[in-house]
Formats: sequence, C-alpha cells, structure tokens
Amino acid sequence: MSNLEAEVDVLSPRDVPLGGPRAMTVRRTLPQRARTLIGAWCFVDHYGPDDVASTGGMDVAPHPHTGLQTVSWLFSGEIEHRDSLGSHAFVRPGELNLMTGGYGISHSEVSTARTTVLHGVQLWVALPEEHRHTGRDFQHYAPEPVRLDGAEIRVFLGSLAGHDSPVRTFTPLLGAEVLLEPGATVTLAVDPGFEHGLLVDHGTVRMGDTSLRPAELGYAPTGGDTLTLVNESDDMARTVLLGGTPFEEQIVMWWNFIGRSHEDIIQARNDWQEASDRFGSVSGYDGDRLPAPALPNARIAPRDNPPRR
Repeated sequence: MSNLEAEVDVLSPRDVPLGGPRAMTVRRTLPQRARTLIGAWCFVDHYGPDDVASTGGMDVAPHPHTGLQTVSWLFSGEIEHRDSLGSHAFVRPGELNLMTGGYGISHSEVSTARTTVLHGVQLWVALPEEHRHTGRDFQHYAPEPVRLDGAEIRVFLGSLAGHDSPVRTFTPLLGAEVLLEPGATVTLAVDPGFEHGLLVDHGTVRMGDTSLRPAELGYAPTGGDTLTLVNESDDMARTVLLGGTPFEEQIVMWWNFIGRSHEDIIQARNDWQEASDRFGSVSGYDGDRLPAPALPNARIAPRDNPPRR
C-alpha cells in the first residue's frame, strides 16, 4: 500500500461575488493560477455559514451553462432550483443535485424562506470533448451515511468506503462529505489513478503530512492507494473530498461557459444574449434573467494544469 504522504499542495481561497447585482460572496479555491482542475472538477465555491436575515441569502437569476455539470451540496439551509429542462427541485443538506449543461441549459437558484443559515458548496465538473454537447439532464440523490473509524462519510459521486453512488458522470469521479470526530484518524482506500482534493469546511484537518485550515483545498497527485485524514481539532471537522482521473483536455472557461476555444465562448454568449433556444427558458422565477458580462478585449486562452513543482 502506498499513501499520499508529504505530497499535498495547499490552494488558498479568494473571495468572489456571485450572482450579479444581488451578489453573495463565496470563497473560490478552483480554478486558480496554481491549478485549474482536479480530475474533471474545475470549479469549487464554498459559502457560509451566512445568516440570511443579514446577508439576504442567495438569489441567482436565470443564467446559462455549457460544457459542464453543476454539483450542489448543502450543509445547512435550502435552495430552490429551477431549470430549462423543467426541473423544479430543492437542494437540502446531505442531498445531491446534479445538473448537466452540455450543449446548453439555464437555471436559477434562490434560498428559501425556510432558510436561516445558508452554508454549502457549489461545484462544477468539465465534460470531456466526446460528451460536451450532450443534452440537458438533472439528477437527485440522497446518500446514506457510512461509518468508518470515527468518520461519517456520504458518497454523492463515485465510490468510497464500500459505498457506490448511482449518479451518472462522464469521467471517473469521486465526491464525498467526510465528517471527522475530534481527534479521529481515518485511512481511506482510494484509486491510485485519481488525483484528490480535500476542501476543509470546519476544523483543522491533516491530509498526509499537511495541515489544512478552514476554506483551504489540499491537492494530492495520483499514485497513492490510501489517503489518511486526521482531525487536529477539539470538535467535529467537516470536509469535502473530491477526486478523479487527470483531465488531459485543455478547456476554455469564461463566465458560466466551458468550451475549447475563444470562438466557442463567443458563440455561447451570443446565443444567450439573443435568447436562442439553445438555453431554453426558466419558468417560475420572479425577475429578469442575468445578462452576460462584456467580453474581455483579449482572446480567452485555454487553461490546463501547470506541472507540479
């Protein structure tokens, strides 16, 4: 057995306003200059805990996506989801909502009146070239918790700790919430062909030989078949573990679109601004849809991962 010792890079978050004029602030750890992707995971936003009475909560008007899947996972609160597939669903703690945006989809996200504290993550998965124009889709799944060595694990994508998620993905992926009791150590059997990222929500958690603080994302490369996590806190620690086989394709990311070229992005933006059938329409949202921002003056360059130092 080989483990992922002393090979962890720490990715620090930056604050980003989300959702236009009624923006809430999120902490973004992916993408960034040091790393664009972990497997096919290309976007990690972490928010809360926010007292919605003072912050206003989440109100993201209808907006488009291409070339990706969105993964919504909450720790507390409730978000109402509507999309142009006709889905009307609620994101609740411990329940996965996965939306596939392939060729084009649009959706809105609004925290509900029942929400007092909003807290969770919003994640994106890049679709491979073979499937990046796939049709719209929406999946919901509530995984049962698995207990292992002082840890409670909810596997929402892929396989871990003897649990397999039935949710369909287009590349091999892992997504799981891992709660660690105070002082707990858990060693997880993982796929050595996967690279992994551990986002810490609460507590201080050691991944391999590296301590990670809240809102930091630890990155471990391929090659290890075990991953050891240690809760260095005096109370419960909460993390989200992500993984996948390295995504070898270059992608172009701008606003809510993922393509392969500057021209892909231009076309997607034009289609959204012209209200083409590509993205459909969202029914039931009280308000206007989000306009696309202005394009940059320079060509939008492809992104890939720089070599590890």
